[in-house]
Order: sequence, then structure tokens, then C-alpha cells
Amino acid sequence: MADDEKIRSAVRETYGKVALSNAPLCGCKPQQSCCGKPQDVTAKDISLVLGYSPEELAAVPDGANMGLGCGNPQAIAALKPGETVLDLGSGGGFDCFLAARSVGEKGLVIGVDMTPEMLAKARANAKKAGFANVDFRLGELENLPVADNAVDVIISNCVINLSPAKQRVFDEAFRVLKPGGRLAVSDVVATADLPDSVKQDLALHAGCIAGASSVNELEAMLANSGFADIRIQPKDQSRHFIKDWAPGKGVEDFVASASIEAVKP
Repeated sequence: MADDEKIRSAVRETYGKVALSNAPLCGCKPQQSCCGKPQDVTAKDISLVLGYSPEELAAVPDGANMGLGCGNPQAIAALKPGETVLDLGSGGGFDCFLAARSVGEKGLVIGVDMTPEMLAKARANAKKAGFANVDFRLGELENLPVADNAVDVIISNCVINLSPAKQRVFDEAFRVLKPGGRLAVSDVVATADLPDSVKQDLALHAGCIAGASSVNELEAMLANSGFADIRIQPKDQSRHFIKDWAPGKGVEDFVASASIEAVKP
């Protein structure tokens, strides 16, 4: 396994560059060539494959959707008006803006990201589109800048796998959720043992592959944090787009996208 701080630095540097670049992306893999020629694939195309509707894509500010992710947490979050939502790894604000529409003016959406460039982009997008019920904060998932028992729902899209301290992430998620609060996450899971060559590759850590944990490992971590009603459902069809994250490396044989749900009793 690569050193934890090296992993964090690689992730921060990679997504800082993504925030400053207009290059096309491919799912959770920030690599210009992974989806073919730049002119062939747009962030909208990628998001449609990930499960977002055309109506959702039309509702967010230009530049918020960068084609990052491995699913659509909105589809499992069942957000209600007036709720407080926390997005772990909010990026340019894409999922935050969709959540803000669902919770309405009386609700609040908090986005946390450790990359200053992403934070600046998200705040600019919010100002441009006039979203008054979103709050973007700089911070790490392992040390959330959020009070205890403060949020109703936590969403995240292909970000928790990037953390080398996932147990700490789930502990923090449990801390900030209200009793009865729920976790609704899209992320990658390991479906087979990752080769050492993959685990040591910092680019594959930043590309949402090398840091994937197995379903059993994730279930154990969530239970250790105190969560109940844990449901993790891998999606075999996701292998069709995951293979493009690292062409020729066969990563689709080792990881798949999954929906991860749990409740704080």
C-alpha cells in the first residue's frame, strides 16, 4: 500500500488540476484520453451513463458537472424539503446543486472538499446560479468541519475510496448525522483482491481504483462506526465504463460501482 500522506497529496494535486482544467473527464478518472478523443465525449455524456437524467443535468450551473463520479447518489438519497444534506467531496458542486433543489429554500446543503481549487469553483458556480441554500467548506473527510448531530443525510459520489483512512471517514459521518439520519453513497468497491502493482500506483489511487475496499470490509467499518441497516449493492454493469478509467489494465476485473446505504440509529 502506498504511504497515506502520499496518497492524500496525489489526490489533492490531481483534482486541483482537474478544477483548473477544461479538459474532458471520464467518470471518476481525471484523464483526458480515457474516453477517447476529447471532442467525442462530454461531461454530460458521462453523467447520463452514470444515471443522471437530462432534466437534472439541465438544472445545474455550467461548469458544475465535470463528469466525475461512478453513480448518482440522488437516486437513493430520497431527499425531502427542509432537510440538511452533507456532500462528502463536493467538487464543483454538481450533486450539491441537485440536492439544493430537492430540499428547497428551508433546507441546507453543505459541501466539503479538501481541494481549494474545487472549493473556489463550487462557490463561483453557486454565486453565478444564485443558490442561497448551499455552503461550501474546506476540509478533509476524516475531520469534517461540521457539528455533531447536524445533518439529516450524507451523500457522496466516488470519493470515500480516495481516503486512506476510511474507518475515520465513517466515524465522522456517524458523528455529524442526526439520530435517524441516513448515508446514501455511490462509490467503488473491490470485487477481487487488488494486485500489489495497483495498490502502489498513486495515479490509480487518484483514479478511484487502488483505494477500493471490499463489500465485507465496508460493512465491517460501517458497523464499527455504529451504523445499522447497512446495504451495499455492487452494479456489475458499471464495469463497462470503469474499464475506460485505466485502459488496458483490466481494472474492471477488480472493482465495480456500488450503492452504499446505512442509517444512524
